[in-house]
Amino acid sequence: MNILVTGGCGFIGSHFLRYMMNTHPNDSFICLDALTYAGNEENIKDLLGDERLKQYVGTICDAKLVESIFSTNKPDMVVHFAAETHVDRSIAGPQIFLETNVMGTGVLLDACLRHGGVRFHHVSTDEVYGTLPLVEGNPFTESDPLQPTSPYASSKASSDLLALSYYKTYGLPVTVSRCSNNYGTHQYPEKLIPLMIQKALHDEQLPVYGDGLNVRDWIHVLDHCRGIDAILQKGMPGEVYNIGANEEVANIDLVKRILDCLEKSYELITYVDDRLGHDRRYAINSGKLRTLGWKPEYTLGDTLRDVVEWYRWN
Repeated sequence: MNILVTGGCGFIGSHFLRYMMNTHPNDSFICLDALTYAGNEENIKDLLGDERLKQYVGTICDAKLVESIFSTNKPDMVVHFAAETHVDRSIAGPQIFLETNVMGTGVLLDACLRHGGVRFHHVSTDEVYGTLPLVEGNPFTESDPLQPTSPYASSKASSDLLALSYYKTYGLPVTVSRCSNNYGTHQYPEKLIPLMIQKALHDEQLPVYGDGLNVRDWIHVLDHCRGIDAILQKGMPGEVYNIGANEEVANIDLVKRILDCLEKSYELITYVDDRLGHDRRYAINSGKLRTLGWKPEYTLGDTLRDVVEWYRWN
């Protein structure tokens, strides 16, 4: 199997590449990454000497480059991570999110179709479902309506629907996964966990939006990678699969746990004006994925301290 991984130098993509190369030694891989601020070649530096991996630098919006990669390498499968992902950035400038997340996904889907129906797995987010109230509301299932509230989430919902339309219209073998908040090493420090760790290490104020009670479901990045692999091996074309660890934590509680790991004072916490359209709670039901034999192996309680220590020294 020859697998094209887009966004393979990013946080989740690089972990996925490493996981897959270790787990499937007979497969070969192609990494396409634009190496923007969030994509770092250092994330896969240890993999680049492996003859099973080819690397290309460029954007998924470059149809000529994508066509060249497909013509030269003839991938059997595309696992599509490449995306603009930061909600705050999408609020400040939504256009690049539409270009990359929607139009770029379209470029890849067209290439898959032209080259004989290449399997396409689209990596999405639980944010496409919108928000739940803090004290009520069952976790989202794959059949719930999409009600995104930010430009980022809307761009991902659009690309989800675009990918699924290629299955329904053309029969392209498409699967979609929607994952909860990831944590782990090598994450760009605009995201909550690495941002708070870096600020705490420098005894800077830790900005917490609003009242800090917004809840997220956290999953270790390696459990996410394992979930995608399960879908690639056993998932059905045309289907959507939620990936979540059922670890709901309020933002303020997570920040305090990070400070505890670093033995820092809660006085470093400062509350700031809430983000525009800030979703109150995310929670997803992963029961459908569990029928494929997957379940999370990591918990925040077991792994958060190790993650904090990695950022301390890296």
